[in-house]
Amino acid sequence: MTPMAKTMTGQKIVTPSAESLAASARSAKGKGLPPVHLWNPPFCGDLDMRIARDGTWYYLGTPIGRKELVKLFSTIIRKDGDDYFLVTPVEKVGITVDDAPFVAVDFDPDGDALVFETNVGDRVVASSENPIRVLRDEETGEPSPYILVRANLEALIDRKSFYRLVEIGVEENIDGIDWFGVTSKGTFFRIIPAAELA
Repeated sequence: MTPMAKTMTGQKIVTPSAESLAASARSAKGKGLPPVHLWNPPFCGDLDMRIARDGTWYYLGTPIGRKELVKLFSTIIRKDGDDYFLVTPVEKVGITVDDAPFVAVDFDPDGDALVFETNVGDRVVASSENPIRVLRDEETGEPSPYILVRANLEALIDRKSFYRLVEIGVEENIDGIDWFGVTSKGTFFRIIPAAELA
């Protein structure tokens, strides 16, 4: 049965399925990433789709096993405020993202750059335009590192890649405080105050 929702005027609208979204995304796909920031279709309700913290996509509670479908959906994600949507020229549906929509699963040093690869095949160079940031759990101090992939969409840097970053980290003094972090494309990204290093 197709989920229904009501607009402010009481009209019923149909929430699209994953299959119809995929069809719309394929028909709109040209070269490169779709211009989702330019599309302003009507909101069609929330879809039972979730991206887990480990990057696994679920639809109706079941993992989506087709990598090409996950990659297609990953090209039409948009974040408006704190909410995530899949957007095509004709529809916009809300989805649940547990942490970040992408996971950075590896990186390679390339000259003065750190080039990250995501679980859906995006490649992004850490820079002032695509910064690395590290959040720390207030209770445990556990770090959660992220890199900006595009627009306001981030990738959680996986544990093995973060450990590799720590191995190549350096110290730098910023405003009188010594920080431990990494440098890419001439920008230093703070990981932890140097005084807190074990």
